[in-house]
Amino acid sequence: MPDTPTPPPDTTAPASASPNPNVIVAVLAFAGIVVSLMQTLVIPIVPELPKLLDAPASDTAWAVTATLLAAAVATPIAGRLGDMYGKRRMLLTSLALLTAGSAVVALSDSLTPMIVGRLLQGLSAGVIPLGLSIMRDELPAERLGASTALMSASLGIGAALGLPIAAFVADNFDWHVLFWASTAMGAIALVTVLVLVPESKVRTGGRFDLLGGVGLAAGLVSLLLAISKGGDWGWASGTTLGLFAVGIVILIAWGFFELRTTQPLVDLRTTVRPQVLFANLAALAFGFSLFAVQLIVPQILQLPEQTGYGLGEDLLTVGLVLAPQGLIVMFAAPLSSKISQAKGPKLTLMLGALIVAGGYALNIFLMSEIWQLILVSCVIGAGIGFAYGALPMLIMSAVPVSETAAANAFNTLLRSIGSSVASAASGVILAQMTIDFGGHALPSENSFKVIMAIGCGAALLALLLASFLPHKRSTITAHGTPANAPATADAGHKA
Repeated sequence: MPDTPTPPPDTTAPASASPNPNVIVAVLAFAGIVVSLMQTLVIPIVPELPKLLDAPASDTAWAVTATLLAAAVATPIAGRLGDMYGKRRMLLTSLALLTAGSAVVALSDSLTPMIVGRLLQGLSAGVIPLGLSIMRDELPAERLGASTALMSASLGIGAALGLPIAAFVADNFDWHVLFWASTAMGAIALVTVLVLVPESKVRTGGRFDLLGGVGLAAGLVSLLLAISKGGDWGWASGTTLGLFAVGIVILIAWGFFELRTTQPLVDLRTTVRPQVLFANLAALAFGFSLFAVQLIVPQILQLPEQTGYGLGEDLLTVGLVLAPQGLIVMFAAPLSSKISQAKGPKLTLMLGALIVAGGYALNIFLMSEIWQLILVSCVIGAGIGFAYGALPMLIMSAVPVSETAAANAFNTLLRSIGSSVASAASGVILAQMTIDFGGHALPSENSFKVIMAIGCGAALLALLLASFLPHKRSTITAHGTPANAPATADAGHKA
């Protein structure tokens, strides 16, 4: 009718009513960097923890192990809860746990509160996949590729930049300052997300798969505990072998259960789609490659010069050598997005794998000067930036929008498992291939070269896995709907 009043504008849709995409990206990337910084803050003080906490080294090692286990459990659960009840809500919960855990450690002078605080910090590991999913829901399609690449790369950025900062603080201030700084950064991230990041209306609803969550947690804890502590307990010990067996049996049973439940924690039918499957397997291989360089470069730098291959540097120098890698990862992320938009993320992932493999191959021959290690870490960082920029695009273009957080969380979990396996494998090699130095066994030069060769092999494995990805170009249309997704892609999209 002519005189019908004009309806009020839909305030949920227009771009003018939406928060600035630049602000959303900056806030979420900062939150991701804060979480990844948290993982490296403790590294400079690990050798001093027995004295600082008046506890044996075998017990203080739990300050690292507790974070690893908590992160493995929290990441897939936070992703699923985010899809169900709100990604921003779970992001705020994760940042609150990070802030609380940092404060607990900052106030601690004994082992128990240290471990409790580090466990709480580990529960914040879902921030990066949750941030990726919020970007998918809130950003225009033309901004999504570069933004998710930066968010995904924040894991490598924070890990590389955190070490020099933490080493400087540990050398010049009381160790508690590290965790007061982590508390402050966590609080800043929490407040900025609360004020500046909107809550997505994309929800799956339904019932949380509690039994599936418990099963996955039990299986992962058993498996990762065996991997992370097997070197201390003995790889052939009953405890280690028993945990491996328990973890494998539980995870197999969990898989059968997830396939039969109507609202699974992880939709395993989605994970076996070729694009998701091979992206996840490549993430596992890349997780191995990322950790290998962060393990061997510090040791080469700190070993005595008298060994003939050590450089006799302090921890601060180690941090400064690795810091450029974080910057390279950050600068590689937008380039990764441009290549993915032009040629597809499959090619970007393969380029990343090839660059990482080349970096490790160089490292076998270039390890005698500081500049050589900087060059190698930067080359590997560029490859990681390419790969980590491509992985979320591959995942998000193949899963329903209502499952974005859970799918990204599972991919992030596999990266972490790859890093854990790298740590265990490298530890065995370094312990077995040694030289006698003044009555002490030190890792031999060949042990580092073997690890570099394995890192190169892991990257080439990722290249092979990426080659099996579908040839069609993966795209995500406006409002986060995957162009290649199945017909159920909008199942959880509520008006």
